[in-house]
Amino acid sequence: MSRTMSRMNRHRMNPRRYITGFDGIRTLAVLGVIIYHLMPASLQGGYLGVPIFFVVSGYLITDILLQDILTRGHVRIWRFLGHRMRRLYPAFVTMLLGTTAYITLFQRSLLTNIRATVLTNLVYVYNWFEINHGQSYFDRFNGESPFTHLWSLSIEGQYYLFWPLVIGILMVIFKKRSRIFWFMMIAAGISAITMAMLYDPANTNRVYYGTDTRMFAILLGSGLAFIWPSRELSADIANVNRVTLDILGGASLVAIIWMFFQMSGQSDFTYRGGMLLFTILSTVLVATVAHPASHLNRVLTNPLFKYVGQRSYGIYLYQFPVMIFYETKVKNIGDHLLLNSLIEVALILVVTELSYRFIENPMRHYDYSRLFIDFKDFLRRPKFNRVTTAIVALTTVLFVITAVGFVQQPSKAEANKKTELQKTIAANSKAADKKNAAALKRQKAAQAAAASSKKVATEKMQTKQAEAKLNSKQKQVAKDYDLKPQVVLAMADTDLTAIGDSVLLDFSSDLQDVIPGAVVQGRVGRQVTEVPGIINSLKSQGQLAHNVLLNIGTNGTITNDQAEQVVKLIGKDRQIFWVTAHVPTQSWQNQVNAQIAKTAKQHANVHVIDWHGRAQNQSGWFAADNVHPNPTGNRQLTNLIANRIAEVNNN
Repeated sequence: MSRTMSRMNRHRMNPRRYITGFDGIRTLAVLGVIIYHLMPASLQGGYLGVPIFFVVSGYLITDILLQDILTRGHVRIWRFLGHRMRRLYPAFVTMLLGTTAYITLFQRSLLTNIRATVLTNLVYVYNWFEINHGQSYFDRFNGESPFTHLWSLSIEGQYYLFWPLVIGILMVIFKKRSRIFWFMMIAAGISAITMAMLYDPANTNRVYYGTDTRMFAILLGSGLAFIWPSRELSADIANVNRVTLDILGGASLVAIIWMFFQMSGQSDFTYRGGMLLFTILSTVLVATVAHPASHLNRVLTNPLFKYVGQRSYGIYLYQFPVMIFYETKVKNIGDHLLLNSLIEVALILVVTELSYRFIENPMRHYDYSRLFIDFKDFLRRPKFNRVTTAIVALTTVLFVITAVGFVQQPSKAEANKKTELQKTIAANSKAADKKNAAALKRQKAAQAAAASSKKVATEKMQTKQAEAKLNSKQKQVAKDYDLKPQVVLAMADTDLTAIGDSVLLDFSSDLQDVIPGAVVQGRVGRQVTEVPGIINSLKSQGQLAHNVLLNIGTNGTITNDQAEQVVKLIGKDRQIFWVTAHVPTQSWQNQVNAQIAKTAKQHANVHVIDWHGRAQNQSGWFAADNVHPNPTGNRQLTNLIANRIAEVNNN
């Protein structure tokens, strides 16, 4: 009995030795985030690593503060904040300076709003800045910022600043920890409801970045610390309780991994209950891992997970700059995904390790009370060695280059100035809108012609016969787009609804020249999640043509469920022509094209237009981004589409 009591007392005296499994949770979370960005086809919910971090942070920080209150009667706020600053700020500032210096030297297009970006990060309010000035976290194509991921650190910073005071007030008001727990659960529910109410499918920034809409994850973790404090958890429990812990922990872990693969960051369900459900499961997992009697604690406690977990902050911090800068230089990411992903992971780990060894660890253990004394001593008797010389020189250079970037930040007018490609797409979009009304009228004529069997049979009609039927404008079209006369005549009687992104807008003028009955529904940055709404709207107005062209896949992955939903909404009575993606600079290219091919195999009315295959090794067909076709590429793509539609409709 005495040995058992002694063992239990040791557990209570040093409870944190039993929650090293949190390194395992951090590892799973950071791996999920990285895999999501490196190979987005693999994980739909890699972004869910952040709620896990929030829950873990809420639990650990609140547990530390509660122990301070119970042992000393109050929270040592300045000691707590000092510890947090020493842990987070050195690497954070290094990342901000290094990234700003790099884009000043090599990627000046990202200097837009650089002053506000850096300053709002330094005071931890960047998430609110992102709501109105930043791009969507899920917009992976249109000039992704190397700072986007820092929104979560701002929420963490706000939490660290105010939470010690909040806990002290709650302890005075409610006194009992169980009451505080229920208060936090109610507050978490209000936060989740706020997310659901403010959710806008067209723009998720407000609910994704908002402190109020994301706070429920931290509140759930913090609430757990009040009813499940580490100092009161003993390894000596009944077997039935141990089994219960293992079942709950194992089930929550399996469910979390499943949701990582299944829950898209752009679905309505995610923001109207899905993310809350995921966070609750994460809280169950944290509770299990925190308990020293749990086998899951031991499973997630191993040298590899400990190593990655200790560096998880640095990995999260440096991942975006490394990946974005690397992918800017390497133009064939999509063609060699695995190799490039391994290189990026290696670079992230190298940068993180250097930061951990030479910045995070030394600065965490430095006695900042000696800062001015050491500085004066250095000025009196400067002592340099290779390490100090390198650090001082590098810091000075980074500060100078960052200052240059601040000065050279583009003005609002310069930042809004469009490139030639953007001007072309904008002009084509306006022209397409003007032509759409006339195209709708032509669609009715085309449908009538098809009904009366007057449609041209492209193979049966002799070339000379078809050529004789061409008017002067059609002859010019046949010449410009290298089309047979039969195909030109067939396209004149073809009704088409084209739905797509900026690539569609880029060649929309050419498409409507060849297919006058084509109605173009394009938007820059469009992803597949928007397509069902467009289809439903067109169908309700009776404006969805018999032939539907889809140019979706430039801006992100397409899941099987998403593709099936689109095909089902369009209907079996229509012909669907899906253009493969040519985005060699992005990791999702091959996944998108594989999904299009798979969908075509499963549905007889879905036909692949293999633009990716046609455009391989044809760099002369594209603008500088190697994604949007130039005038030559537009003609080639339009030729491919017209021939494929004529081929299908002739059979």
